[in-house]
This record gives sequence, C-alpha cells and structure tokens, in this order.
Amino acid sequence: MTGATTEEPRTAARVAGVRWWRPGAGLLAAVLLVAGTALAGWRLTRDGVDLHLIGGLVLRGAWDPQLSPRVLLPVAVGLALVLWGPAAARRARWPVLLAGSAAATAGWAVALALASGWGRLAEPLGSRYEYPYDVGRVGGIGELLRTFNDSVLADSADPWTTHVSGHPPGALLAFVLLDRAGLGALGWAAAMCIGAGALAVPAVLGTVRAVAAEGTARTVAPFLVLAPTALWVATSADALFAGVMAWGVALLAIAAARAPGRGAAGSAIAGGLLLGLALHLSFGLASLGLLALAVVLVHRDRLGWAGVVRVLAVAAAGVLVVFALFAVGGYDWFEGLSLTAERVRSGPSYADRPLAFFLVANLAAAAIAAGPAAVAGLACLRRTRLALLLGAVLAGLLVSDLTGLVRGETERIWLPFTVWLPAAAAFLPAGRPRLWLGLSAVTALAVEVLVRTEW
Repeated sequence: MTGATTEEPRTAARVAGVRWWRPGAGLLAAVLLVAGTALAGWRLTRDGVDLHLIGGLVLRGAWDPQLSPRVLLPVAVGLALVLWGPAAARRARWPVLLAGSAAATAGWAVALALASGWGRLAEPLGSRYEYPYDVGRVGGIGELLRTFNDSVLADSADPWTTHVSGHPPGALLAFVLLDRAGLGALGWAAAMCIGAGALAVPAVLGTVRAVAAEGTARTVAPFLVLAPTALWVATSADALFAGVMAWGVALLAIAAARAPGRGAAGSAIAGGLLLGLALHLSFGLASLGLLALAVVLVHRDRLGWAGVVRVLAVAAAGVLVVFALFAVGGYDWFEGLSLTAERVRSGPSYADRPLAFFLVANLAAAAIAAGPAAVAGLACLRRTRLALLLGAVLAGLLVSDLTGLVRGETERIWLPFTVWLPAAAAFLPAGRPRLWLGLSAVTALAVEVLVRTEW
C-alpha cells in the first residue's frame, strides 16, 4: 500500500505539549457518562420501562459474571499484544504490519469470544432475527432485488426478519452468495464477518498513513488491534459492514494522497465502488460519508479545489455504478430507506425506548466499544489532519444519534464508526503506551466476563 504523506510530524513530537491531566480527564468523563447512563437506566427499568437490552443498562446484555479457565486464552493473547505489540508495530515492514494487524485483530476477537464457550463464534448468527435465517427463502438474486422492499414492513404478507428488514438487500445478499458457494454453515458466515471486521484495521492504518504519516500509523496499530470493538467483530454482521466501509475510505484516502499521480484514478474508482456497496449493506453508513469527504479535503492545499473535486468525482462515479446495478436489478434504495425507517418506528423496541435516554446511552455504549485509549486520546486532540478525520467520525456518530432511529445496541451498530476511534491514541502523551493498551485489553476482558452480550 502506497500513498503515504510525511507532512505531519511524528506522533511523539506532536503530543509533547499535551497537558498531563487531559487524558485522565477524558477517561474520567467517559466513566461518568457510562455510570450515569447505568444509573438512569436502572431507575427507568425500576419504574417499569422496557429498554429492550435483555437486562442491560448500557450494553445489550445482562450482568452475569462467568469466570472459567477459558478466560486464560484472551488473557494470554491480550498480554502478548500489550507487551510486544508496540515494538512489533515499529519494526515490521509495512506490508507485514498490515497483514499482522488483521491477523492479530482476528485472533484477539476470537480469543475473547471463546472465553464464553466454544460455540460463541457462530451462535450469534443463529438467531431468528439474523440474516442467515432468511437465506433459505431467497430464490434468484434478481427476484430478491425486485421484491425486497415488498417485505420490509412488519405488516407485509411475508416480512423479512428484523435485521434483514433494517438494511438494504446487500447484507442478506452477502449471506446468500456464501450459501450459493456451498458455504452455508453458520461457521462460514461467522468467518466472513470476523475476517471482514479484522481487515478494517489495516484499512484504518492505510488511511492514517495516507493522511498523516507512517510513524503515526505504526503508533496507533496496537491500539486498533486491542480495542474492545473486537468483542463485536466476533461475531456480528456489522463487522462485515465495517470492513467494506473502511476499505472504501482507505482507497479514497490513498487516491487523494497519490493524486494527480499514477494510480490515483484507479484507487478512487475502487474506493467509490466499495463505498457504494457499503451503502447497500447498511443505510446507517451514509453519515460516514463525512469521513469519506474528509480524507480528500485534507489534501486541498496540495491539490487545490479542482484536484479535490476530480478525486471525489471519480469516487462518486464508482458509487453511482453500484447504485445503477442495484437499480437495474429492481431495487430502489431511497424507497428502501423510507420503508426501513417506517419499519423501525413501528416496532416495540423503538416505541418503548425513551429517546432522551438513548441519545446519551448510545454514546456511552460507543465509549465502551472504542475503549479507554480512544476516549483519552480524543480529549487530547490537536489541530491536525488526523484530528479532522476523527472529528468527521464523531460528527457522523452524532448525526446517526440525532436521527432518533438508533436506540440501543450501538456497541454493535456503530462498529463501522468506532473502529476508527482508537486512532486517537496518536494524541496521547508519549511514554506509556502499554498502560493505555492494558486498559483497553482489561475493558474488553471485563465486558466479555461480566456481561452476557448477544454477540
């Protein structure tokens, strides 16, 4: 992967002036946010409100501590990554770092899941609310696209299951294609989700390198790997969405860094194709378009407005190609968006969940998923290109939050957003990477051991 820029100084130099109290203040604010949300949730449930979090108050999952010898596996993996991850990230050749970060993320995610039992990798996808449940009713792909919107509403003749109806047909289509390839067992579906989610990490690294510097990307690599987001990489379909979206953004960032040189157009069109595909996996990824714009806009001083527009226009052409293919197949994305919003609003998990509470609880869940290093790093942001990218991610989260359509389960739903936030560790004061890595690992282990999540 090429297209790196050296315009941003090395991380250690940039964070030397960070006031000592800012990381701790950021972490304390996140702790208070989570604690306050849990207290408010407890009071609501005490008064008879159903939060539809299966007993949880912030995350979807009941408090149910389960400690067994299986937890030694993620403890060992996490400890190894904390001790040797930073050095390995500094010394590895760039291609090796990209491949190694994906493998390490997958290993960490799988180790965490196995701490709760050997069946936990495929089990989440076996629910009657998940995509594989509806794979058997799909005939031809053309028929699926033509008739998909007919079954979105809950009162339709044969409604799709919950998760299928809440997304464009690309999500279901991914599992259908896997089944058509003879890989219909849930284990293969889990492997697809985990693999795609793990591949989001090298995509984020490639983006950071293209926007900031390779040294910055190497600094944040262990934090991206060890983030508690791994809990939902193994296993939720949102990990698939995160991987596709991340690579779309990464290719666009690389195109902007290369422009107007050789290969820029190819990277831009490839990025646009993946971004178009991502929008047909999840409607909610539309607000991450702010990030896609940001990775190009940061190069405006070098490219000029004309150059920025050229890169974005080529990428937009790729997005439109995907929209055209689905439209030719008979699927209307905008009608689907309207019908999905209507389906969400008609369900009890929307009507019962108080909006005011979830506007805050969503952010608390995202803070847990991103991890201590991410929230502490966000408190230390300075005016840099990387900070602009992180600001775009946060803005996308707020847009999603303020729509009111997302009420709970954001630790999973916002995975395509939160995989980017550990890059904020680049802004932490230099000198204690293992402390922050250890806190991230402990957070992930604590959630896995103490909370019975669905994923």
